[in-house]
Amino acid sequence: MIRLTLTGLLLAAAAFDAGTALAQQPRARSGTAPVAIASAAATQAAPAPAVAVVPTHRLVLRPELNLVRDLVTYGDLISGLSGDLAGMAAFRAPALGETGTIQVGRIVEAARAAGVIRDAAELESQGFAQVVVTRTARRIGANEIEAAVKAGLQERFGVDARMFALAIDGGVPPVAIEPELTGEIAVSDLSFDARSRRLQARLTVPGSAAMRLKPLRILGQLVETVEVVVPKRAIARGETLGRDDVIVERRPRDGQGSELIGDSRAAIDKVARRALLAGVPLRTGDVQREEIVAKGELVTIVYEGPGLLITMRGRTNDSGAMGDVVSVTNPQSKRTLQGTITGPGRVSVKPAIGRIASAQ
Repeated sequence: MIRLTLTGLLLAAAAFDAGTALAQQPRARSGTAPVAIASAAATQAAPAPAVAVVPTHRLVLRPELNLVRDLVTYGDLISGLSGDLAGMAAFRAPALGETGTIQVGRIVEAARAAGVIRDAAELESQGFAQVVVTRTARRIGANEIEAAVKAGLQERFGVDARMFALAIDGGVPPVAIEPELTGEIAVSDLSFDARSRRLQARLTVPGSAAMRLKPLRILGQLVETVEVVVPKRAIARGETLGRDDVIVERRPRDGQGSELIGDSRAAIDKVARRALLAGVPLRTGDVQREEIVAKGELVTIVYEGPGLLITMRGRTNDSGAMGDVVSVTNPQSKRTLQGTITGPGRVSVKPAIGRIASAQ
């Protein structure tokens, strides 16, 4: 009996041990689960690649841009954008001094792909179909190029080119450089034939990457010039030219003719006989002295001689300015006389010398 009891006790103990082991297995699994969850949490908390945060406020597309740099950013295109998104490059800008356009559809597509916006509804385009982009630049004009070439001729060949103009083969090329550069354009290479006055030059502006990439080379010739009077503005017919209305410039002699006005005094206080264009040299037939007596005007005829002064009324047969000789008719005697305009409404007539001697 006791043996059976001991045997039962042993079996019971074995069963208890087995149950304890089985009971410990779930605990082991439940003990590993938090570790796995923590690992997942740690994985989620680990630093991830930066993701652009899309703004929640309304964004507005700008219709026009003026840029200095060669890239267009989303901050340039979209008003209200800030942070890293604003500094992201979107498109390449036009060349220096040029203007281009970007279709709104392309901007929306690019902004969505870059994560700037989620959909087109977030971007207000104000109804226009494209954005106009202008690349700011400093323009080098014909006068700057000519001055640089003349300075180079004086320095390298001792040629005084002040009396000449530079005629560039094919016309003056368009030159645009970085707007922040303020240095003068200068000649780096120059060749000159004194007999034909032909020249070849290469010009640069210090610090200009644009001119390093695309050097400015010209072929041309020095041509003789003459001084001409040029209106600084458009002059209407019948308008009197003042001192500030004209300027004296040097223009190529060839094809100008001999009737050009070269002295500003010949144009100042004169009246335009026709409409005059700004920048077009004046010719002698373009202006006349201001008429102070009109044709058919009733004037005072003054007849003067030694010890004799007679005044009468007459009617002019011509119009004229101060000092002009016109014919006037005495309405009473119907006699026509030749006289000189000496003032508004006044014509002076002097008797012939032989007639005066006979009267004496």
